Amino acid sequence: MKFLPLVWRNLWRRKLRTLLTILSIAVAFLLYGYLAAIRAGMETGVTVAGQDRLIVRHKVSIIQLLPVSYLERIRQVPGVKEVIHSTWFGGVYQEPKNFFPQIPVNPEEYLRMYPEFRLPEEQKKAWLATRTGAIVGKKTALKYGFKIGDRIPIQPTIWRRSGATPVWEFDLVGIYEGADKAADESQLFFRYDYFDEARSEGRGQVGWYVVRLTDPGLSEEVAKKIDADFSNSPWETKAESEKAFVQSFAKQVGDIGAIVRAILTAVFFTILLIAGNTMAQAVRERTGEIGVLKALGFSNALAMLLVLMESMMVAVAGGGVGLGLAWTLIRLWDPTGGALPVFYFPVNDLLIGVALTLLLGLATGFFPALIALRLRVAEALRRL
Repeated sequence: MKFLPLVWRNLWRRKLRTLLTILSIAVAFLLYGYLAAIRAGMETGVTVAGQDRLIVRHKVSIIQLLPVSYLERIRQVPGVKEVIHSTWFGGVYQEPKNFFPQIPVNPEEYLRMYPEFRLPEEQKKAWLATRTGAIVGKKTALKYGFKIGDRIPIQPTIWRRSGATPVWEFDLVGIYEGADKAADESQLFFRYDYFDEARSEGRGQVGWYVVRLTDPGLSEEVAKKIDADFSNSPWETKAESEKAFVQSFAKQVGDIGAIVRAILTAVFFTILLIAGNTMAQAVRERTGEIGVLKALGFSNALAMLLVLMESMMVAVAGGGVGLGLAWTLIRLWDPTGGALPVFYFPVNDLLIGVALTLLLGLATGFFPALIALRLRVAEALRRL
């Protein structure tokens, strides 16, 4: 610690160069934070997907429907504790740009299957008592100004109503909150019995089934048994883990994880070159001074350590500023305008960012420190 003042003075010998290096690192880590938040939003649901839940859908495609009669047959499969069904509605609110997921479900069963969606008891009772009732996530309610008691019109894009009125209208009876930041608060849920009775076609069919297992270890076995039971039917199934099901949705727009990794690799490689060149230049400028230090009794290892400390301080300063800004700005402002179900900087990614900061400091300082380690006193003093 007694050498910190010396390292600190060396850092600010070229103030503009040091500031620009720190700023470039900060921008890189600010970008890292926003990319991590976007990835979290695109892959929402994956981190909270239940290990004891399976999704059973049509073997061909998710857009193909399954008979509602499959529910009882799936319930009889050994290892199945509970089963519910859901269907994609796909309507829009007022105009096409105002889109959020709408899903018809059986209220009580759905809330029991997904305890991460928290709804006050009085609102739950109101939903069970109101045939046209719906609940919406807190994020969507805030975005559109929905309040309990509102009547929400949804224009259909898939499911037409029978009768003269094409628009579906729902009475908002509840606003649910997620148990944590990863829970999707963008969805609107309404009652399947109302939906099935009012739609003009497709009655008695559902989009997919959600199955809770008695033991998560039986996942593969139960999935194979369900698919085997319906293998010779007109509606063959594909049972998979909920995590795989959610990931398949995210990958419809591309492998988000791979895209983020590719961008970050390019950014950090560039920053590595910039910061590494800066440190190498700083060491070259002080070759004579390093020789003097060694002549005064500083060991090779200590000279190397001083250079590494300098590069670590630059990296930590830049990374700390970038990560701190990312954490603060992401909490205060969502630049997507609510287009993603969730937008937050995951703690795991923040910790990875801290590790990357330290790694960057070591990487940028390694070769300049190696030069300082191998520098011969006589050769260094000749450059004074």
